[in-house]
Amino acid sequence: MDLNSLVIFAKVVEANGFSEAARRLKMPLATVSRRVADLEDQLGVRLLERSTRSLRLTDIGSEVLEHAQRSAEISDALQNIVSDHHSTVSGTLRLSAPPNISDSLLTPLICAFRLSYPKVQVRALITDRFVDHIADGIDLAFRLGALKDSTLVARKVLTYRHQLVASPDYLKTCEPPRKPQDLLNHPLLAFSYRKSDCTWTFVHAHGKDTETLAFHPVVAMNDFAGLTPALLSGAGIGDLPPVVSPQLMRDGLLVEVMPEWRMRAFDLSMVHLGNRHVSGPVRVFKEFAAQMVPTLFPDLPI
Repeated sequence: MDLNSLVIFAKVVEANGFSEAARRLKMPLATVSRRVADLEDQLGVRLLERSTRSLRLTDIGSEVLEHAQRSAEISDALQNIVSDHHSTVSGTLRLSAPPNISDSLLTPLICAFRLSYPKVQVRALITDRFVDHIADGIDLAFRLGALKDSTLVARKVLTYRHQLVASPDYLKTCEPPRKPQDLLNHPLLAFSYRKSDCTWTFVHAHGKDTETLAFHPVVAMNDFAGLTPALLSGAGIGDLPPVVSPQLMRDGLLVEVMPEWRMRAFDLSMVHLGNRHVSGPVRVFKEFAAQMVPTLFPDLPI
């Protein structure tokens, strides 16, 4: 039994709605709704009767609520204890991250972290190069891909694959591609700069067929945040990490193209020097980020 789900259930009843509970808990609405549904699945009973305007406890939901409220009280008490500990953590935390996650991941994470650890000052270096932790003075870096430096310690926080996307308006003007070779009939946008040609490798959803497509992009840019407005404007089809402006896919402003053909997955990790003396700010930030980052992106394609 997930006690956190009991706490969330109690908060939903207290707030008389999922949206208000999500606001108070500072969690995505989809996560709150899913956690309550998971709790109902675990118990094998319906706890809440839902309508568009209100919630109503079932009879068994009223009984479960008593225990859930006690769990929430214990959770609040533990949070107060931890909060007292947090107030003693101080110092400067120096972070590094690639540009594509600075607004959707790093900034929300830093702001939430500062609320819990107000005595920690944060300095962030945004760069697409691999940093030298000593020369650049970096305590903790967010890094994509495999770790090659044996002096570093990594902790994975997300796994996701890029998606091939386009605007619905663009797809109305053409015959949507069904297989990788069909993409050559479309203007393609790619994350690149120095090379005049690009390649995308796709694996079919059934896991058996693999195809690599070589092409010359009509627009190449080493910044996904810059490619996104071009895709929104209907300039063509391009690949996009789901951590870049994820609301665009949720709102239907961009849609996945050829979803049965998938790009490879990436790991996003936090890395730091592998010495035994990890500072307090680094230690608590690692735990804080490991808990919060997945809630920022609850439904990543993998």
